[in-house]
Amino acid sequence: MIVTLIVVCEVGFWVLLAAGLATRYLLKMPRTDLALLLCEPLLEVLLLVVTAIDLKNGVDPSWRHGLAALYIGYTVGHGHRTVKWLDGHAAHRFGGAPPPVKPPRYGMARARHEGTVWLGSVTAAAVASGLLLLAAWYVGDDGNTESLRSWIFVAWRAAGIHGLIALSYAIWPKKAPKEAPEHDLGKTREKAPGKASAVPARDPEDVPDLLVGRPREDEEQVR
Repeated sequence: MIVTLIVVCEVGFWVLLAAGLATRYLLKMPRTDLALLLCEPLLEVLLLVVTAIDLKNGVDPSWRHGLAALYIGYTVGHGHRTVKWLDGHAAHRFGGAPPPVKPPRYGMARARHEGTVWLGSVTAAAVASGLLLLAAWYVGDDGNTESLRSWIFVAWRAAGIHGLIALSYAIWPKKAPKEAPEHDLGKTREKAPGKASAVPARDPEDVPDLLVGRPREDEEQVR
């Protein structure tokens, strides 16, 4: 049941987000849009409540409860960034707003961006750890809480791996590709110094009579 509810919450998140953006930019109903977006956190609250009830009914903690905690943590840590990214593209596509600014790709600016994203993973791990510890306390010493505590290690291990990846951008900054030199196509090629033209200049008097009309002798006779 917990896994099914996680899938329902994930699908519901995207459905509510799409409905909220469509209401904002297509139907021009900002209040309804806000109400739809506020329903998204209720999905995580519902998942948390169902998980607690499941444990209260005597069900042994398992990987399903740990996965639910990680899902809620991820939504808290990275959900707002996903909503902001989609809102920027929807505003550009349907609201006439300028294109959203793309994240930096090179140098220390990319490293700072990756560090900011990593802080979201730290937040996700912290929220998941808090929920897992709360669930272990709720179950008490009589139940098997080892599976819940093992997911805390999983959460921080994922955050640690993400942190190493983000740190690599600071240690080895990605360099921007070199731009190809621009050529001025309007300029003519200059002749190499010291070299004469292959075709010598001709005197206008040497131009054949056929190029200018009748022969010069005929012209003098006519005159």
